[in-house]
Amino acid sequence: MKPVRRYPILSSVALMSTMFLLSACETVQTTQSGVVGIDRQQRMMISAQELDQSASKQYGTLIAEQKQKNTLNRNPAQVARVRSISNRLIAQTSVFRPDAQRWQWEVNVLTSPEVNAWCMPGGKIAVYTGLIEKLDVTDDELAAVLGHEIAHALREHARERASEQRVAGSVISIGSILLGMGDLGQQSAQYAYMGLVGLPNSRSHETEADRMGVELAARAGYDPRAAVTLWQKMGKVSASSTPTFLSTHPSSSDRSRDLTAYSERVMPLYLQAKK
Repeated sequence: MKPVRRYPILSSVALMSTMFLLSACETVQTTQSGVVGIDRQQRMMISAQELDQSASKQYGTLIAEQKQKNTLNRNPAQVARVRSISNRLIAQTSVFRPDAQRWQWEVNVLTSPEVNAWCMPGGKIAVYTGLIEKLDVTDDELAAVLGHEIAHALREHARERASEQRVAGSVISIGSILLGMGDLGQQSAQYAYMGLVGLPNSRSHETEADRMGVELAARAGYDPRAAVTLWQKMGKVSASSTPTFLSTHPSSSDRSRDLTAYSERVMPLYLQAKK
């Protein structure tokens, strides 16, 4: 007697599980579109409160560690410069989301050769001295970096990414169990997810942050065209030559074209702010 094929039943269970997980996601519009027109809706499974609390705790731990190592805010002039630029950008965040003015913003400079800066959910900012010194950034270029990182926080990209990964991980695990895929099959499914969904979504996050960042900079009175020279400098110090389709960031040429176009779009805001 031939064994009864159970794949349709298993597929139905996997589909129902997937639909349940997706239904648990909340569709949100985290920001207003601004002049640059960011209006993509996002699906969130993780609450903003959950991620903000986690980020605040992580930031507090990091700052305490940096203070103990005497690598926190060592250069008063650098700290004053970074905080001044940050405050001008933060003052413009209400264009994209009014509630951001009530965030508990923090801005600190960490002594490290790493060329890096970031803004955690809820407005926790860190700039590494390596970025300032190795790139010899102008105020306009530093505003481009900070505007980009602040935009990530405004759009809640970290929350969106964590939500996507939680759903994808659950679906892959359920599917692997029901279909008997084993560890190798589950790993292959995870790679497929990253190639088809994860990396493209990360690149879209970077593009959104680029576009919002130039608008924040322009409104704050910083030349948005500096974003182009900034990322060109970043490209020169980066050892990565990963192809676009394998990278979480757009290629240098794609990014330069997009930033040039959107910098021109927000130039009237910059000229108005300079009056």
